[in-house]
Amino acid sequence: MFRIEAGIDRRRRDLLRSRLRESNTAASPVLAALRTSPAGREDPLHVWALDEDSALAGGLVGHTWASWLHVACLWVDARHRGAGLGSRLLARAERTARDKRDCVAARLETWDFQAPDFYRRHGYEVLCALPDYPPGVTEYTLVKRLR
Repeated sequence: MFRIEAGIDRRRRDLLRSRLRESNTAASPVLAALRTSPAGREDPLHVWALDEDSALAGGLVGHTWASWLHVACLWVDARHRGAGLGSRLLARAERTARDKRDCVAARLETWDFQAPDFYRRHGYEVLCALPDYPPGVTEYTLVKRLR
């Protein structure tokens, strides 16, 4: 007999993640090899653009893992858009991932009203389009080879 509960429980969440990671590692030779390799570490990668007053003008937040860069967020303040700042932030993250962390590829998600064309111009290819996520919007997953 089981009791099913719903509710936020960070301790159980962490335990579940740990057990899933153990199960995945046991089932996959690739994940098992990554566990003992420097590439298997998930390392944050943040790039910031500050204006002349040291205020945040833009930034990129992501991480590297398994020889991949995952860009989670890229934002440029409206006052600084159109000046190439987003391109510079993305290029710096890709260069760091490739040259200092031996990444071979990058991935990211964006919505149709955000920046899919921006990423395409920077060499990213659409791998997946998920329509109506959320309703009326398409989410894209894009990838780019760094080597």
